[in-house]
Amino acid sequence: MILLLWVAAIAWAGNAVWGKVEKVDALPTDERPADGKGKNFVLVGSDSREGLTNEQKKTLGTGSSAGKRTDSIMVLHMPDSGDPTLVSIPRDSYVKIPGHRRNKINASFSEGGPKLLIQTVEDATDLRIDGYMEIGFGGFASVVDSVGGVKMCLPKPMKDEKAHIDLPAGCQNLDGKNALGYVRARYSDPLGDLGRAKRQREFLGALMKKMATPSNIINPFKLKKMGTSGAQGVAVDHDMGPIQALKIMWALKGLSSGKGQSIQVPVSDNNLSTPAGSAVKWDSDQAKALFEALNNDQTPTVKP
Repeated sequence: MILLLWVAAIAWAGNAVWGKVEKVDALPTDERPADGKGKNFVLVGSDSREGLTNEQKKTLGTGSSAGKRTDSIMVLHMPDSGDPTLVSIPRDSYVKIPGHRRNKINASFSEGGPKLLIQTVEDATDLRIDGYMEIGFGGFASVVDSVGGVKMCLPKPMKDEKAHIDLPAGCQNLDGKNALGYVRARYSDPLGDLGRAKRQREFLGALMKKMATPSNIINPFKLKKMGTSGAQGVAVDHDMGPIQALKIMWALKGLSSGKGQSIQVPVSDNNLSTPAGSAVKWDSDQAKALFEALNNDQTPTVKP
């Protein structure tokens, strides 16, 4: 009886959380790449301020822009068997945007939302995308705070006025505000957007690992609190269900434990001059090899 009550409580917590997640029209219906092996999901960190009060915007240093852009774009490949691969796509990648001129890839999100972003990713990678998940500023900071912060070890001090952080070197517990600044900062990083993408992958894995600890997932009340906090500003495609969302989170947790690869699209030029400003040019041959390997459930051989 106790076991049944516990299972019911877990189900209650999960349903309560899932009901707060926004469902969006994200998957294209026009010509698309053929199905490959495994499944591919686009994970987006956006600058959405949805649900934030003016005081929260001030505390988090998010500003009050009404626009919606991507701070991070990642493709999670979950093979039919074996370990996952998480690939960062630099948001300044210079690519062809369907129905528009060539531009930085994050312009596809601001111009046409999740659907145009996925069309652009599919066109650039020839991978068929099976699902979409997005989290905004508020949801990210809230879920970090709900788990009591996340431990990160910084090799050197990190000060970035635009990201509103001034962090010392060494291992430390980052709360929601500092965590948000840590994954957003790029002006203080010599590698710019590429350095930020690496930090985002590392932090995401550490966050999922912290969320999946037994103390968080077996307590239905704590699970509901954690999920409700994270659901703020979260959106998924209409076809995604809670079980699939949990599988994605579990795959991200595994990456933090060394199960799988966390890499970025190979780049040949980090300062390409374009009509849209300085952009990132992919290494065409290496990028093609990377996505072909994923499409065949093979382990990519690019550098992290």
